[in-house]
Formats: sequence, C-alpha cells, structure tokens
Amino acid sequence: MHAPSSPATAHAILFVDDEITSRKWFARAFGDEFTVATAAGVTDALGVLAERGHEFAILVTDYRMPERDGLKLLHAVQRDYRHLVRLLVTAYAGKEVAMAAINQGKVLRILEKPLDEAETREALREAAAVYRQYALDRAVNEGRVAALRETLGFLAHELNTPLATVRGCVSTVASRYQPAAADGPPGVAQFLEHHPGELVEALERAQRRALYCQSLVSTFVESARDAYPGAMPQSISAASLVGALLDEFPFEDNERSWVSSEVADDFRLPGRRDLLYLVLCTLTKNALLALRGREQPLLRIRIGLDAQASGEVRPRIDFTDNGPGIPPEVLAKLTREPVTTRASSGGNGMGLMFCQRVMVSLGGAVEIASKPGEGATITLRFARVV
Repeated sequence: MHAPSSPATAHAILFVDDEITSRKWFARAFGDEFTVATAAGVTDALGVLAERGHEFAILVTDYRMPERDGLKLLHAVQRDYRHLVRLLVTAYAGKEVAMAAINQGKVLRILEKPLDEAETREALREAAAVYRQYALDRAVNEGRVAALRETLGFLAHELNTPLATVRGCVSTVASRYQPAAADGPPGVAQFLEHHPGELVEALERAQRRALYCQSLVSTFVESARDAYPGAMPQSISAASLVGALLDEFPFEDNERSWVSSEVADDFRLPGRRDLLYLVLCTLTKNALLALRGREQPLLRIRIGLDAQASGEVRPRIDFTDNGPGIPPEVLAKLTREPVTTRASSGGNGMGLMFCQRVMVSLGGAVEIASKPGEGATITLRFARVV
C-alpha cells in the first residue's frame, strides 16, 4: 500500500477519461482552484499513480472506457491508494454500477455526465474537505501509535531492571539450598548463608521489586479500562500520586529515609495517571542513583502552585536533591538527547526525554536546574490547575 503525503502537500486531482475533450475541459474548468492532472485510461492512471501517487488527494474517473472500465480502476485504488478520495463519473449510473462503486470502489459521490460545473466544483470541494479530515485523523492516529510504542518501550525498560533483581534474588536463594540429610527431619529445608539474615533480605528485596512491577502494570491496566467508550474519566491529585509513589517504589536499604514530601498546594493532575506515575518513578530513581554514596543524602518532593505575573496559576512538582549536581555539558542536552552518565549501570538516557514528551503532551514542561556540587532540581511544570 502506498503511503499518502501530508495534508499540506497532497492536494492534486487525477481526472481519468478516454475522451480528450473531457480531459481538457476538466483541467480548464477547475484548474483555477485545484492542481489537475489527467489520464486517458486505467493503465495510464495507474502509471501516473505509481510515480506520483503521493501527490494526489482526489481521483475522479469516468465509468465507461474502452480498455477497462472505471470500476477496475476504483478496485485497484481501493487496494493500493486508499488515501485517495474517489468520485465516479458516468452517464450509465444504473443500480448495479452505483452499488458496485459504493460497496467495492468506496466512492464518495457519483456524478452524471455531462458534468455540471457548479455541481462538480461543489463535489470536489467536499472531497478535498474529506481528504483533509482523513489526513488529520491519520496524523493523530500515527502520533498516538508512536506515543504508545514509546511508552510501552519505556515501560518495558522500567520493568526489566526490577525483574532482573527478582530473578537474581531468587537465583541466590536457590543456589544456597542444601540437600537434607537422610536422617534429617522431614519438611525442613536448609540453606547456606554467608551472614545471618542474608537470604531473608534477598527475598524481601525480590518482594519489593515484584510489588513495584505489579503497581506499574496495574496502573496501565487501569488506564486501558478507562480508555473504553463510556468509561468515566479518572482524575487524581498530585498528593495522592506522590503518596502512591512513596508507598510502592522499591527503595533499597534505607533509601526511603532519604525522601521527604511537602504539599504546599495540592491540585488535580491532567492526563493519564499511568504516564505521570512513570514520570515520577523515573525522577525518583534518577535522584536516588545520584545520591548513593553521598553523606546525608536528601530528596525533597514538593507540590505547589506558582502565581504568574499574568495572574495565571501554574501547578508544579519539584524533585530537589543534594547530590553531586549535573555537569553543564550534560545539562545542556538533557530532555533533548539520549545522554546518560550511568551507561555502565544500564542507563540509556531516555528517561528525561520520555518525561519531557509526556509533560509537553499535557501542555507543560520539564525544567532542570543544577550546579556541579550543589545538587539538582527537576521541576514538572503543568499548564494550568485542573
């Protein structure tokens, strides 16, 4: 199938008729408003489309032609050039022809010969409007598919790390199993530990990671249910989402004690909960990684409102840490390029880019402020109070 051009570039009409006088009249009558190309028959038209199909928005074809009739052309266009809006011209608009044109050729209108200029111009304008709407719908759907593909890819990346931890913990426990002695008590399993409580710690770590994966998956399942027609749109407050983050995030060791939250002014979050939850998880994970090895590590999450000079109130969520800060050369690229300072530990630099795209889709943005040695503040700035 041939892909259409964009609405701005695909605008021409291909008029197909075996009569040269009809082709000349059509080009002269409508060339003042449309770009018109003509073809003398089905074979000629398919040749033009093979070379320049992306340029056309509308196909107008005669029905009765000596080589092959217009329905044959409509069938081929329906198969290979579906983006074209189709009109059929005929002096033999019997019931069978009309039904075949509509059901098989998917025509928008059937015009009778001889063509009336005013009626035909109206039909061409209607076809152009239909094409523009189709093109807009395609662009929106393609954007949604691209966003979904990116989101699922990022979700898979976020799930991969904790699942690898779960697998490693389970493998560690399994490898320490000691076969029971022949005279040992029944129903008692023995494991070898390098230090007391080691295996319990591994199981607890695996449990935290599994719960985190479950929370991510359940959040996306909830959003999928909300997307069904008739479902009531779900809304959540910023404080509730941050609370869920602090309850469900798989903190290591004493990392939870590093994190504090403050609600200066709560607000309702726009957009999908699953994407915003993934954004918060990404920023938390990045901050905790930056804080490891620091003395008295701190991460402060603050929810509040900014009063603009225009009188508009803009919500924000700040993630402020006292880590090593971000080098200027890296800071200049964040949210625009997949740059990372943690490639050796599995970082791919896509996290902040994903966060930025989610926020931009909501009319907001991600802002980053940092100086080397003085920590960093990542601000999620929303467009308006919801």
